[in-house]
Amino acid sequence: MRLLIYILILSTISMAGVIRVAVSANVSYAIDSLKEEFNRKYPDTKVDITIGSSGKLTAQIKNNAPYNIFISANMLYPETLYREKIAITKPIIYAKGKLAYFSRKKRDFSNPIALLENSEIKKIAVANPKTAPYGVASFEAFKNANILDKIKEKFIYGESISQTMTYSLMVADIGVIAKSLLYSPKMAKFRENINWVEVNPKLYTPISQGIVLLRSAKDNIEAKAFYNFMLSNEAKKILENFGYKTI
Repeated sequence: MRLLIYILILSTISMAGVIRVAVSANVSYAIDSLKEEFNRKYPDTKVDITIGSSGKLTAQIKNNAPYNIFISANMLYPETLYREKIAITKPIIYAKGKLAYFSRKKRDFSNPIALLENSEIKKIAVANPKTAPYGVASFEAFKNANILDKIKEKFIYGESISQTMTYSLMVADIGVIAKSLLYSPKMAKFRENINWVEVNPKLYTPISQGIVLLRSAKDNIEAKAFYNFMLSNEAKKILENFGYKTI
């Protein structure tokens, strides 16, 4: 009987701690809803979120930042961490992200490629491809549309896709952003085909987003619970509501 009580106490303690999750910036709006749903099952677990570009988060992880889970905007970074034995699980695709053109002002998006080339568009916010996977996808789309060299002088670079969103709202004429960022309540006033339109998916490789458990999560029951939750149907439903494609 004492043994049973001891086990119950241990299990209660083990699910009442803090887990630290490094999250790519494109998930910044969806993560609150994901945390809320997770805490319905694990109300005593605190989920500590750090948001940034996948490249910078990877650099922090390699320098022993105390994260338990890494949610990346692509598969490249978690695969690197797995090869280097910093991640303890093989990277799994949890969702696929999409690009969108966005303007805080009303635009004619019937021909977005021609719009980007228009002389009235002087500043285009785009994520830095050196640090943000959505920047890589944006450049791929520009190249495949044969406009990169024509418009690159207009670029304002965000170090993450969330910073790119900020630039799009404040200083740029148009931004190329993660479609998921448009599903925040504060973005509800902006309308499809008036303020934004999805980038033709044929122009870029689908943005397969990956998740891994890191070394510090080896004996962390709560981190494993959050990891499993991110691959669950409940999480997929939330991600779909934020414009992602799930598999």
